[in-house]
Amino acid sequence: MVDADQTFVIVGGGLAGAKAAETLRAEGFTGRVILICDELDHPYERPPLSKGHLLGKEERDSVFVHEPAWYARNDIELHLGQTVDAIDRAARTVRLGDDGTLIRYDKLLLVTGAEPRRLDVPGTDLAGVHHLRRLAHAERLKGVLAALGRDNGHLVIAGAGWIGLEVAAAAREYGAEVTVIEPEPAPLYGALGPELGNLFAELHREHGVRFHFGVRLTEIIGQDGMVLAARTDDGEEHPAHDVLAAIGAAPRTALAEAAGLELADPAVGGGIVVDERLRTSDPDIHAAGDVANFPLLGGRLRVEHWANALNGGPAAARAMLGQDVTYDRVPYFFSDQYDLGLEYSGWAPPGSYDQVVLRGDAGKREFIAFWVREGRVLAGMNVNVWDVTEHIQRLIRSGAEVDVEALADPHVPLASLVP
Repeated sequence: MVDADQTFVIVGGGLAGAKAAETLRAEGFTGRVILICDELDHPYERPPLSKGHLLGKEERDSVFVHEPAWYARNDIELHLGQTVDAIDRAARTVRLGDDGTLIRYDKLLLVTGAEPRRLDVPGTDLAGVHHLRRLAHAERLKGVLAALGRDNGHLVIAGAGWIGLEVAAAAREYGAEVTVIEPEPAPLYGALGPELGNLFAELHREHGVRFHFGVRLTEIIGQDGMVLAARTDDGEEHPAHDVLAAIGAAPRTALAEAAGLELADPAVGGGIVVDERLRTSDPDIHAAGDVANFPLLGGRLRVEHWANALNGGPAAARAMLGQDVTYDRVPYFFSDQYDLGLEYSGWAPPGSYDQVVLRGDAGKREFIAFWVREGRVLAGMNVNVWDVTEHIQRLIRSGAEVDVEALADPHVPLASLVP
């Protein structure tokens, strides 16, 4: 049992932090729960920022994890717009950055998330250069896309990852002209490899998106503070009224590093090293969500997707309460672009698999793709095919060798291939 006079501090006010606070109360913890968020907005979910909310199809209030009154009703001490700038592990305190207030903790959860990587090129200080990570970013970008659509304006997107493509789809729905600049030979190259990346290039081209592959953005050209064009390293200039930097995110580890916590090698995603109970190298400090690097499927992984925050925060909360926790969920995410919806489970970066097996009709964009190594499924993505995620994840988790021909045959029930 956890004593009622204990204090659990959560640093980071995203989905993982909010769900951790919710779980502590749901599991009967009666001590102090302090949730420190560096944004002025209440904790919210991020997928709508590049999907429904960005398109104006979801109201602003729909993104919040809980209604504002929930925190006081559940005795959660919510500190909005405040940062933590130091952890004293010996004294078990955190220091607030605005006034130096020290808060003692018995258990500490770090859910500091990730931050967008910045373009290191001339012109990034222009008013028309954007990132998309926070609700305020999405609110601003929604207005930009609407204006571009009205005025037949041009948006240049640096990066053809998930965020870049989702924003490209939203921009085209608003009517904006869109050019995507990507150094790899296809969209989503690092996530899906070349086999499936080209399918997404075709999807977006059908909707009027222009791609420029194999080049890097080298300069954003402007005048009087406004964007005029984007230049790439092949010497071309692309018309632009606004530029979105969608080149990935980096884990926010500065606080953990200054406290002397073990960090993971960037080769395995970086972040804060945690064990299967989401404990850091300090047993009184846990980490979850985008910033945590945890053991999975015989290796280590840092996952930035929504499901990891949704499930990792509660798992960390239960571990902080002393419960027997093993966090080993198969990575999962979803995406919506135009009339294409997908779910992806697993992890199969380029070089980790020896073939991609397709089940269904890729031409109609109704299929399942499996990334396979030596007959074992590493990852699966269902595109406009539904209610198969559980079977895909069981195949991945089993590590069993499967009949590849049967895997590709839509007439063979997927459930029959699961050991």
